Amino acid sequence: MFLRRVIDTTFQAALTEELARRDMTIRELSDLTGIPLPTLYKCSSGERDPRLSTVRKIVEALEPRPGRFVAVIAARFLLEEVVGLAIEARGRTYPIRGYAANSLEECIVAASRAEKEGAAAIICAPVLASIVERIVDIPVVMLKPKAETVTEALEATGRRL
Repeated sequence: MFLRRVIDTTFQAALTEELARRDMTIRELSDLTGIPLPTLYKCSSGERDPRLSTVRKIVEALEPRPGRFVAVIAARFLLEEVVGLAIEARGRTYPIRGYAANSLEECIVAASRAEKEGAAAIICAPVLASIVERIVDIPVVMLKPKAETVTEALEATGRRL
């Protein structure tokens, strides 16, 4: 509702209406969002226009999207390791949802689908991360293999040679 009002009216009007509707003070909104109180006062009075990041924080606090999750894009055998896991961040729990992909094309499709389905962030392979960052508007984190993983791969290669 708040976001719709921001689009239909002005930020100041939408914020004033929403705070009144929720019987919330600007100080309470500051505590909820982590936005400095002076910034909220200036934006709510029309003294300055809010930055997009400020609007996003307010929208996320006032209109949290249900079902937010963290997407992991990887080969199916790796996804079996994260089934049922969740992470905690800023007082919220984000379940992990796996997206199996075996080619670059499948990875790109999976990233787009994850964002569309409500992913809060995406975790993917290093070779994919720089591409995915260009096509989604959510945080992308790179999987970094451990040294043991590389050592195991070297040993397996030695057995095959």
